[in-house]
Amino acid sequence: MSQNPIAETIASLMPRAKAELTELVAFQSVADWAQFPKSESEGAANWVADALRAEGFQDVALLDTPDGTQSVYGFLPGPEGAPTVLLYAHYDVQPPLDDDAWVSPAFELTERDGRWYGRGAADCKGGFIMHLLALRALKANGGVPVAVKVIVEGSEEQGTGGLQQYAEAHPELLAADTIVIGDAGNFRLGLPTVTATLRGMTLVKVKIDTLGGNLHSGMFGGVAPDALAALIRLLDSLRSADGSTTVDGLASDAVWEGLQYPEADFRADAKVLDGVGLIGEGTIADRLWARPAVTVLGIDCPPVIGATPSVHASAGALISLRVPPCVDTAEAIKLLEAHLIAHTPWQAKLELEVVGQGQPFQADTSSPAYASMAAAMQVAYPGQEMQVSGMGGSIPLCNTLTSLYPEAEMLLIGLSEPEAQIHAVNESVSPEELERLSVAEALFLVNYAESKRA
Repeated sequence: MSQNPIAETIASLMPRAKAELTELVAFQSVADWAQFPKSESEGAANWVADALRAEGFQDVALLDTPDGTQSVYGFLPGPEGAPTVLLYAHYDVQPPLDDDAWVSPAFELTERDGRWYGRGAADCKGGFIMHLLALRALKANGGVPVAVKVIVEGSEEQGTGGLQQYAEAHPELLAADTIVIGDAGNFRLGLPTVTATLRGMTLVKVKIDTLGGNLHSGMFGGVAPDALAALIRLLDSLRSADGSTTVDGLASDAVWEGLQYPEADFRADAKVLDGVGLIGEGTIADRLWARPAVTVLGIDCPPVIGATPSVHASAGALISLRVPPCVDTAEAIKLLEAHLIAHTPWQAKLELEVVGQGQPFQADTSSPAYASMAAAMQVAYPGQEMQVSGMGGSIPLCNTLTSLYPEAEMLLIGLSEPEAQIHAVNESVSPEELERLSVAEALFLVNYAESKRA
């Protein structure tokens, strides 16, 4: 990376960044108190608040959000007349899943093969460190040219919407001219990328009951309706033979225009086993960024070990539906519920509960903020032009902010490139990517401030 004063400063700050990320990763901040102590999330929130205070932020506060978690807010005044930029990250993380599958402990930042491993290293504790690096570099090189608001969420991974509800109740708090969401990632390691679209999502719990209690499969099997078999048939109705998502009435033929995702790259990124086919039809980008996707996240049924020869009276599942851009999530939920009701076999008793939802998002890539970021990324990534991609995941807050502040520009960047393996075991972050994106964010703030003065 060609050096300039900001880049040189950030390079000098990387050892400190590693030490701080080590401290932050150590908090087991999974926002599910049934799995991890609430004190772990509270510790992470206080760490973030202390970091903001140390950087001179004012009005630093732990916001008690309606879902029982805390988001951290701070405000850094800028020069008179300067625009305000909101920087977002989240400190909560996914659970580590299989501890034994981690090469090094999930909550101990560990350097290996040039990457830093640990839960949240990329998603999204590293995103908060990125914001700190950018601001520190600016302070060391003439000052921060904009007013800055920082909001660090405590329950993004759970999808329980606490920060969205808080923002809606306090609409003045996060108002800004431009919003930088530090929870996305480059399309490929070393390829500067902004994310222009996100799929929305919903989580639906399904429960099927057929009998007053389990029955002996020899005495009753073949006639008595098996709730587990009914659930399997119901879940299978959500996919066609080629694996495409099929929710009655929900379009699944949209086409993605723009950056494409080569199949060989996707197979490598997703670690698809040799000889195993991909599901769905259309380009990878079509399927991943422009179309709906159903995933069965879990099933309540007896495990193989300890199973008895029984016809099951009850069975349940948790279903995720990713909702494509330009589709209203509320309408998609109605279609999903109607589909599940219509496809439940044998007049089985069906219970449905929506336990999480978020709207899809589509940014305006023609805005001045995008031009400022493109110029910044060309400096941070010499010889590379900024790419615009979609993302199959969801960040429900984006639509809340768009609704509250329709004039605000919004950019999504971050550290979650494919090698980061976010949400999986052995999540990691590239320190080089952290360094380059911190440079890009700092230069963006300079460029953006200048564009507003022009």
